[in-house]
Amino acid sequence: MQISEIQIIPIKPNNGLVAIASIVIENNIYLGSIGIHTKLNGSGYRITYPTKNLNGKNFNVFHPINRSVGLDIEQAIIAKAEEVLFYQNKKSNEYVRHSNNKNTERVL
Repeated sequence: MQISEIQIIPIKPNNGLVAIASIVIENNIYLGSIGIHTKLNGSGYRITYPTKNLNGKNFNVFHPINRSVGLDIEQAIIAKAEEVLFYQNKKSNEYVRHSNNKNTERVL
């Protein structure tokens, strides 16, 4: 299986959700709305696949049924997410806020 495209869209963190991913597999199938969450212990990221809630029951929209395919997708998405989120954090740390008294302070 070849993942031909990965797109990561960072979002304002919400209950651990930090980004949304979409992938294209073998230039033939698009899978979107894959959540990227920080792990509860803060040691990295995990992904979640979309579900649909009907009458109080959650149904999977899609998910891998083969463990090795699931791991390949997870590793590819997390690697790209780390790259994108690192770049985003680096850029936000370079932002300098100007105060009214003409002094500047670095926002960290």
